[in-house]
Amino acid sequence: MINLAILIPVALFLGMIGLAAFLWSLRSGQYDDLDGAAERILHDDGEDPVEDERGRDGGRQS
Repeated sequence: MINLAILIPVALFLGMIGLAAFLWSLRSGQYDDLDGAAERILHDDGEDPVEDERGRDGGRQS
């Protein structure tokens, strides 16, 4: 029985910490743009890092 007297307040305390962290994340705008990152990965920047290093001819000297 003493175990329940310890575990219940600890569980409530941890639950309150989790709720406070969730509410903080809502207020700070962490969930504002959920689709932005998923769509941003699909768009090409127009830059090819391999092409930039080697040049347009693939690194061959003419």
